[in-house]
Amino acid sequence: MKGHELLNNPFLNKGTAFTQAERQELGLVGLLPPSVQTIEEQAEQTYQHYLKKQSNLEKRLFLMEIFNTNRRLFYYLFSQHIGEFNPIVYDPTIAETIEGYSDLFVDPQYAAYLDIHHPENIEATLKNAAGDRDIRLIVVTDAEGILGIGDWGTNGVDISVGKLMIYTGAAGIDPATVLPLVIDAGTNRKELLDNPNYLGNRHERVRGQAYDDFIEKFVETAEKLFPKLYLHWEDFGRLNAATILKKYKNKIPTFNDDIQGTGIVTLGGIYGSLDITGEKLTDQVYLCYGGGTAGAGIASRVLSEMVDQGLSEEEAYQRFFMVDKQGLLFDDMDDLTPEQRPFAKKRSDFANADALTDLLAVVKTVKPTILVGTSTQPNSFTKEVVEAMCANTERPIIFPLSNPTKLAEAAAKDLIEWSDGKAFVATGIPADNVDHKGVSYQIGQANNALIYPGLGLGMLASEAKLLTDEMIGAAAHALSGIVDLSQPGAPVLPPFANVAEVSVKVAEAVAQKAQEQGLAQSQEKDMKKAVQDLKWYPQY
Repeated sequence: MKGHELLNNPFLNKGTAFTQAERQELGLVGLLPPSVQTIEEQAEQTYQHYLKKQSNLEKRLFLMEIFNTNRRLFYYLFSQHIGEFNPIVYDPTIAETIEGYSDLFVDPQYAAYLDIHHPENIEATLKNAAGDRDIRLIVVTDAEGILGIGDWGTNGVDISVGKLMIYTGAAGIDPATVLPLVIDAGTNRKELLDNPNYLGNRHERVRGQAYDDFIEKFVETAEKLFPKLYLHWEDFGRLNAATILKKYKNKIPTFNDDIQGTGIVTLGGIYGSLDITGEKLTDQVYLCYGGGTAGAGIASRVLSEMVDQGLSEEEAYQRFFMVDKQGLLFDDMDDLTPEQRPFAKKRSDFANADALTDLLAVVKTVKPTILVGTSTQPNSFTKEVVEAMCANTERPIIFPLSNPTKLAEAAAKDLIEWSDGKAFVATGIPADNVDHKGVSYQIGQANNALIYPGLGLGMLASEAKLLTDEMIGAAAHALSGIVDLSQPGAPVLPPFANVAEVSVKVAEAVAQKAQEQGLAQSQEKDMKKAVQDLKWYPQY
């Protein structure tokens, strides 16, 4: 590969960092300005340009130009500013680029696009997208349930691209070994179907056997072509997400971030809180506000941990309550999802059952000590709800996890002030420190990026056959010990700025657990070394 072909390959291009000798050898003489720069000089120049952009959307579009041109420069810059760039390249700014993806389309970014009407093209698509690259990690979405913004059809491929950026930026997974992918099964969003620029299939979503058969053929084909593949499912809708994970999790190395990832990081935040109070997880009462894929997945993860710590499954379920659009969920409701049903209560157990359609009434009745919001209902954690939580326990755990910002159940500042500093708070979006009565409270972000990059690195380094609940539990426990919890106002989760350190710790814990369970297939038996050997660094 030489000349313009090399300059147009983002995995190999170095731009102005090609030396004079390389320019002679690679047919680049005269195709670049004469000056030869280091990656450090390129990064500083690029960052100064970035700072001139006025809006977060402009900043993201600019960074995507670098990503599309020179992957190593992009990730070098990302590694220098990971805390600053994360909300720009991913959540929450990515929501704007997903919404405008078809209108703003310029570059497919080495993604793969699968059309549900052409299962015969799955193999050719994967081969074409991979080229001569050895694919180890695929993030696939059908974009029906992008958290906070819903169904965005083919536009949702951007969520797969963004997710993989975090895998590489946080955990050092080689960008040449990853593949973002979207399954276009249609969309139910009328504004897309009516948009003349929309680039996806113009019909409502395909359901049923045709969809299931397509998923199965995709999995079989991907596993055949990429034998060391780790498959990550992202933002599938309620009807499909849990069903797909349940079907494949005991067959292949696979992971659903919405169901498992959010649960792991939330559990890590709960452990961080309990490390301060000295209380037991098995003594807590958990209220899930928002019973969708994420909410039910988090509740299931925490419940499994309670069972691991000695409760029977029946005893654990007694400590869990779930509120969705109907109010508190009861087992006589005919619109419960399979994931909600185990958490539904008997109406006869509540004297005021008909009144439990309101969050405040539920909090006062069931007296939770943990309140986790994944409802996308803004400002639903009111002052009265917070005061009721404080009446239930001295140090309530209140995590408003919905994002983007406009859909958050509450602002961190309000939760700290309304609870007089008693509440342990983690949010789904970045939050500034909150100063209250002489204490600066650091707000932990329940950001899945604290977990899934390291989880993926550990899976790939160990070449694990499966991702087990025990490996997931090891990942959650790995979040502890990084923050000094003895400091007043300490966050219950590590700051995202520490994500590189966190990712290595998570990866090592996951890989070691895989080895203990006899699931590691790597020839390297020292799992810490296997993790370090696999890490990729953005350098020329």
